Amino acid sequence: MAAPEPPPPPPGDGSKPLSGLLSGIAQAAYHGKAGITEELLRGQLYPEAAPEEFRALRAKMGGLLQSIASADMDLNQLEAFLTAQTKKQGGITADQAAVIAKFWKNHRTKIHESLINQSRWDNVLKNMNWRVDLKSQSRHIDQINTPVAIVEMELGKNGQWQPDVSGLWDPKSRSCEGACSHGMWTLCSLRTEESEFLCLEFDEAKVSQMLKKLSEIEESMTLLTQTT
Repeated sequence: MAAPEPPPPPPGDGSKPLSGLLSGIAQAAYHGKAGITEELLRGQLYPEAAPEEFRALRAKMGGLLQSIASADMDLNQLEAFLTAQTKKQGGITADQAAVIAKFWKNHRTKIHESLINQSRWDNVLKNMNWRVDLKSQSRHIDQINTPVAIVEMELGKNGQWQPDVSGLWDPKSRSCEGACSHGMWTLCSLRTEESEFLCLEFDEAKVSQMLKKLSEIEESMTLLTQTT
């Protein structure tokens, strides 16, 4: 009788260095970890590889990950892409393709969110609420108890933009101190470390003015669309 074949190696053992390399590339490229250098990755993951050999592997995997992340590939696109890479000369092996596929499935969401954040250069609208209320405080008595439309916005800080306001609005008590008039609305602001809270207040006349402006914009857009 022929001697029995040895059992296959435990699954995943050979994939650990490559998975770690992909993680290191992603941390440096998409999550802002500047301390993850080529020397660090080679020393921890491929200590026996020559510098030139590791540099080529890192460049190849970085290029593949960039292509996958830029297209935000779904599972079908990913499978087709990796299959094509295994068939091209100088491409990747089937085992490498399996590691890349597993890594992307586990990290796609975080990498995609990071790319979106990197593409933003201004503040981001995180939340918005609106309501109709009665004005309880005013410099003019005749404006008390008049209906006002209030729009509350929370902006996530993503840049250096700061609104030119002196009023401070408390989102908990929903009150404003020293409101600033900007013609069509009254604007109040509250700044925290992570967000910018804005409160826009419109009385009936300002709401009508705003609706008129929006109508004019809509008419202009319709005219431009019909012209082109």
